[in-house]
Amino acid sequence: MVKKILKSYDYSLIITIILLCTFGLIMIYSSSMAWAVQRYDVPSDYFYQKQKMWLLLFACIFLFTAIIPYKIMKFTQVMVFIVLTSLITLLGLFVFGTVAGGAQSWYQIGGFKFQPSEFVKLAIIIYLAAVYSKKQDYINQFNKGVLPPIFFLFIVCVLIALQPDYGTASIIALIAGMVIFSSGMNYKTIGKLLVMALIIILPLFIAAKGFIFSEKRLERFSSWGDPFADAQNAGFHLANSFIAIGQGGINGLGLGKSIQKLGYLPESHTDFIMAVIAEELGIWGVGFVILLLAYIVLRGIYIGLQCKDPFGSLLAIGISSMIGIQTFINLGGISGVIPLTGVPLPFISYGGSSLLMLAAAMGILVNVSMFVKYEKKYKTKKQTADTKVQSGNGKVIYMK
Repeated sequence: MVKKILKSYDYSLIITIILLCTFGLIMIYSSSMAWAVQRYDVPSDYFYQKQKMWLLLFACIFLFTAIIPYKIMKFTQVMVFIVLTSLITLLGLFVFGTVAGGAQSWYQIGGFKFQPSEFVKLAIIIYLAAVYSKKQDYINQFNKGVLPPIFFLFIVCVLIALQPDYGTASIIALIAGMVIFSSGMNYKTIGKLLVMALIIILPLFIAAKGFIFSEKRLERFSSWGDPFADAQNAGFHLANSFIAIGQGGINGLGLGKSIQKLGYLPESHTDFIMAVIAEELGIWGVGFVILLLAYIVLRGIYIGLQCKDPFGSLLAIGISSMIGIQTFINLGGISGVIPLTGVPLPFISYGGSSLLMLAAAMGILVNVSMFVKYEKKYKTKKQTADTKVQSGNGKVIYMK
């Protein structure tokens, strides 16, 4: 049985994850060398060494979640733990949180910081997948089947928005939307849900418009249209990102030879790491990353469609949607397709919280994939063999 389980793991997905993490580690070393010395006055390999440590934890968490059956997370006790932990950690930020990037969204323990909202992304996927998979018999009954999980989602998004971190709150809402859309609700129910969301969100948005659209946030929209109009102030980030991408061209300047990372491109190892990749490795480096990320997203959706268990299906679709949404927002921001939001690029950007959350998410996705392949390959064969009986003349016939 152990051999059958090992044969059922999706090794193409595992290799893709390893390639992305390894490539990300190399690019973090390249993109953070000057930034570490100039801004933080630490050794040039400081962020590289810390990311190596996070990757070791990544491997441990990934192996654990890839081995433990994903169906355990559907238990009521696990759901209660997820809900309470999410709410307590988010509420605790308003008392014990540390401000970074203009938002009180971090806990600092000694020399380490972690962002609980990163883990809440995965918690929301697990919670919605578990709840809606249990409600399949009455999924279109609005009050009983649809609304209860939405209250938890709404509270989480409000708590994150109050930090204020509108980017993460929006991402969580989009991820939840993908899970809800894939849950089996009919279009009429989804339409009601959208109308209700507009009725609740629009008044809140109008009331808090002055708070949401602060002068600094409005600058992101003004610079988005023409970053070079104020390249030294509001458009500084995007203008230098454009320069980095333009200088890279097709073949790039060569690994380690980026000019923009030498103080011109802020946060070159986190939000703007793809701009450094474009400058150093050109379209080939960018294409390599996009293809690997696209494979994870498409593979995750395929796993979700193949999975006969509603819980596993929604987990796979939710996790792959999360990767796709974050990738689009990061790449869209640095290329000027959408306004900058400060979202890291999955597996590539520096950061412990994001990486550890991805470790758990990818382990769960690989686990779902393993169960799908195992049941399809081995259980189906066993069921087919069990239906065989012999007729009176010795011939084998099949019994349905």
